[in-house]
Amino acid sequence: MTVINFVVDGQPVAKGRPRFARVGKGVKAYTPAKTATYEQQVSWAAKAAMRGASPLAGPVELYVLLYMQIPASYSKAKRARAISGDLRPTGKPDLDNVVKGIKDACNNIVWADDSQVVRMVASKHYAARASATVIAAPVEGNS
Repeated sequence: MTVINFVVDGQPVAKGRPRFARVGKGVKAYTPAKTATYEQQVSWAAKAAMRGASPLAGPVELYVLLYMQIPASYSKAKRARAISGDLRPTGKPDLDNVVKGIKDACNNIVWADDSQVVRMVASKHYAARASATVIAAPVEGNS
């Protein structure tokens, strides 16, 4: 069974809503720059992990672990609780919005389309270094 595992360094970014701009008499939709930059980082990490292999076929299970930067304003005691896992991030960005951006960035790289993801586990944690760990694997017995 092929398991794809990669890490994206830096603070995880939620997928932003499309923005709209007037172009002449029409309107053009575009992705916010912060979202586009993060999705590009994810796609580069995914391509490196795939090492030129074809995207996974069939149903896929996905595990996403988001490690958020501990706020500088936290006291030593609160930092210790965050590092130990007793304190978990409950603020922005929303977990599901970050996962959506990661799934979209992996299209045509890790899988043909993110609709192939049939099982998903995602969580947010605090860490000294912000990052996102992504693990994707074919669902056993469905090759």
